[in-house]
Amino acid sequence: MSDTYKTLDKPSEGIYKEKGSKFITYAYPVYTEDEIKDHIQELKKKYYDARHHCFAWQLGVDGKRFRANDDGEPSGTAGKPIHGQIKSFELTNILVVVIRYFGGTKLGTSGLIHAYKEATIDAFNNGVIVDRTVNDVYRTEFDYGVMNDVMRVMKEENPDIVKQDFNLRCAIEWSTRQSLVPSIVGRLEKIESVTVDFLKTC
Repeated sequence: MSDTYKTLDKPSEGIYKEKGSKFITYAYPVYTEDEIKDHIQELKKKYYDARHHCFAWQLGVDGKRFRANDDGEPSGTAGKPIHGQIKSFELTNILVVVIRYFGGTKLGTSGLIHAYKEATIDAFNNGVIVDRTVNDVYRTEFDYGVMNDVMRVMKEENPDIVKQDFNLRCAIEWSTRQSLVPSIVGRLEKIESVTVDFLKTC
C-alpha cells in the first residue's frame, strides 16, 4: 500500500448558484472523526437558517473509511456526488460540507446532483492540493552506553525527532514515512539494549 496521499493544504471554500438556490462549500483537511463532527456542528451553527447541510468525508489511504450524507435532500443527490468528486480528485483525509439555501425553484434530481458536484469542484479548485506521507511514530529506548550507535542511525536515516530524554535509560520518539520504517527499525534492533515500540500512525 502507498504511504503517500493527496489532500488539501488548508481549508478552502466554493460557491455555486442555480435558479435562486445558493450552494456554499467548505472543504477541510481532517484526520479524525472528532474533527469532522466539530466542523459540521460549527457550520450548522453558523448557517442555522440554511435548509440543508450536506457532506461527505474520507479518511485513510485505502479509501475504505468514508461517509456521505444528504441531510434531507433526495437520496443520492448530495452526499454521493460530493464524495464522487473526492474520489475523482483522488483526495483523502478530507471533509466537504455544502450548505444549501433554497431559492424557491426545485432543481430536480439531475439538477441537484450537478449543483452539489459543481459546488465541490469549486472548493477544490480554490484550494491547494498537496501530497502528504503516512507517517509512523516509534519510541526507542536504550542504555546510555550505546547512545553513539543509536544517534548514528538517527543521523543517517534522518527521521523527525518528536522528543528525546537522555537519563539513565534513554528514549527517543521519532516519526518517519511508513516505507522507511523497516530500515530504521532493523538497524536499531541490531544494537544491544535497544527496544523499539510502535506508538501511532499519523
